[in-house]
Amino acid sequence: MAIRRQVALELGRRLKTHRLTQNLQQTELAARAGVARGTVQNLEAKGQCSLESLVRVVRALGLVDDLTTLFELKAAQSIAELARIEQGRRHRASTRSRA
Repeated sequence: MAIRRQVALELGRRLKTHRLTQNLQQTELAARAGVARGTVQNLEAKGQCSLESLVRVVRALGLVDDLTTLFELKAAQSIAELARIEQGRRHRASTRSRA
C-alpha cells in the first residue's frame, strides 16, 4: 500500500515539475486539459485522479509520447530470461480432427 502511494505522489510531483517548466499555472493546465483546477491540485499534491483525467493532463503537457512507452514490453536480454518468458506463456494442445 505504501509503495503505491509513493508512486502516485512521485507521479504528481513529476507532472507538477513539467507544468512549472512550461510556466503554466494550475488553472491554465486545467483549462487546457478540460479538467477542474481541483483535479490538477489533487494530482500534484496527492497523486490522485481518474485515469481519464491523468491522460488529459499528460496530453495537455505534451507528454503523450511518454505514455506510449510506459508499458512497452522489453526485449529479453539473456537466454535465461527468454526461458522464463516462455514458461509464462499459455500453451494449448493442437486441435484434432475427428473422423
